Amino acid sequence: MNRNRKISELMRAYGTVFAGIIIIIAFSILSFDAFFTFGNFINITRQISLLVIIALGATLVMSVEEFDLSVGAMASLGGVIAAKMAVAGMPIVLCFALPVALCFLIGLLNGWIVTKFRVLSFITTLAMSTVIGGFTFWFTGGATVFENIPKSFTFVGTKSLLSIPLLSVIMILLTVLFWFTMRHTAFGRKLYAIGGNEAASQVSGINVTLHKNVAFALCAALAALTGVLMASRLGSAHPTGGDGLFLQAYAAAFLGRTVFKEGVPNIWGTFVGAAILGILANGLTIMQVPTFMQDLLTGCIIILAVVVQKIGRGDLK
Repeated sequence: MNRNRKISELMRAYGTVFAGIIIIIAFSILSFDAFFTFGNFINITRQISLLVIIALGATLVMSVEEFDLSVGAMASLGGVIAAKMAVAGMPIVLCFALPVALCFLIGLLNGWIVTKFRVLSFITTLAMSTVIGGFTFWFTGGATVFENIPKSFTFVGTKSLLSIPLLSVIMILLTVLFWFTMRHTAFGRKLYAIGGNEAASQVSGINVTLHKNVAFALCAALAALTGVLMASRLGSAHPTGGDGLFLQAYAAAFLGRTVFKEGVPNIWGTFVGAAILGILANGLTIMQVPTFMQDLLTGCIIILAVVVQKIGRGDLK
């Protein structure tokens, strides 16, 4: 009985990791020469870097039991603002920093509306996504920004450090930073406390409003950084360029809730979730599976992750 219980607990905690390993083995068997190579795994880290960064922000908001549906629009906005500034000849550091700072303020506004007026976060951020999308379309005239973008702007998105893409290095640094923040700082513990029981957190003296606002602001800032890095990688920015990351980000975050901490959003869980999605997309691309199948599988993975989470927590009777 104890052995079966231990196996059950192990599967609940690491079942998603085992699933990822099985996916790697399957693709290695089906396409060993193309998939199971050092170069391809380095390529996967570059491919998932943007997804991980934007999903980290989603994880912060989910830790306080809220959602930000404007992350895709924030990424698009950050990318086009950075590209426009680069084309105008602005300092590259400012091109990276200003869009992030601007979206940080927009995230604060999201949090303020949610906490001040008690509006559901998914309604607030969905409306904000529409507003940002409209502004971005007006700002760009609906056209892709790509002409006269300086090489200095694309440096971060295209160069490597000791054969490791700079995007991958940034991804790891941010993952470690936010893991440390959530695991070893009072701020992170308070976010988890709010997500666990907001009323009790309020009574215990935690400034719920402040911490929720900061969570929304950091989520928006990370989304904008994702958009800027995407523009740097592609050498262009499209007014809807970040929209495709929205579903993927929450798929990674929901998968992360099934890893390590049962039913709890966590940084390394999100990283593993994003890695699984990236490996799946990479393997399917190598096998020349149509792109729409990747979208179908992503949606199914989200549903499966939610169901597994409910089963693991014993919510089903």
